[in-house]
Amino acid sequence: MSKETPCVAVCMIDPKTKLCFGCGRTLPEIARWHAMEGAERLAVMTLLPARMADAGLQPIAGSQKRA
Repeated sequence: MSKETPCVAVCMIDPKTKLCFGCGRTLPEIARWHAMEGAERLAVMTLLPARMADAGLQPIAGSQKRA
C-alpha cells in the first residue's frame, strides 16, 4: 500500500493556524499519518489546498517530497 504524503520536507508549524507551512496538515494528522488508512490520507490531502487558502497560507516549497 502506498504511503502517499503531502509532505514537502518543510516541517514548520504556523503558531496562529497550527498548520504546517509546507503541507497544511495539523500536528495530530502528521503524527498519525502512517497509521491512517489510505482513504483517510486521501481525504485529508483533498482538504489541504482549501485549508491553506482559508488560513491565508502559501505553501513553502520543499526540496523534495518524502513519506
